[in-house]
Amino acid sequence: MHENKEKLDTAIFAGGCFWCMVKPFDSLPGIKKVISGYTGGSVPNPTYEQVCTGMTGHTEAVEITYNPEVMPYEKLLDYYWQVTDPTDASGQFQDRGDNYRPVIFYNSSAQKEAAEMSKRALQNSGRFDAPIVTKIEPAKPFYPAEDYHQDFYKKNPLRYSLEESGGREEFIKKHWQN
Repeated sequence: MHENKEKLDTAIFAGGCFWCMVKPFDSLPGIKKVISGYTGGSVPNPTYEQVCTGMTGHTEAVEITYNPEVMPYEKLLDYYWQVTDPTDASGQFQDRGDNYRPVIFYNSSAQKEAAEMSKRALQNSGRFDAPIVTKIEPAKPFYPAEDYHQDFYKKNPLRYSLEESGGREEFIKKHWQN
């Protein structure tokens, strides 16, 4: 019996509130799942309350499981740049603080190289007047957030809309829909 086993990979992106980072990737072709969680910190299995204090070093992020034959990592990076403010190192839109900083966490030298090349291309594009400050860092353990944070835009559409009204949509229109 021949089993058709697709090869999957993961990408970890931080770009502000993780609630707002799920939907842009959730319905793309080749995406198997998008999990909200925490990464980059020093406390194992942190809670939302711990991360919110800013004392754990974690960043809210999404872990995207994808099929690279359908959705190459480079294309995921293109989507990432279009849903974050890569010029703001101290948070994203209304979400301020280190736990909301924009970071691409790579899990291989190929991802690191692709992320660095993509960042250089964006900087050289002239699309932004300010420098591109998104960090590119090695992946650290990723801890899924509590269940009520998963698929938040589906579970709590009104609260999600309120969160999204913090400037992300206007920023995307200004910089990408021209």
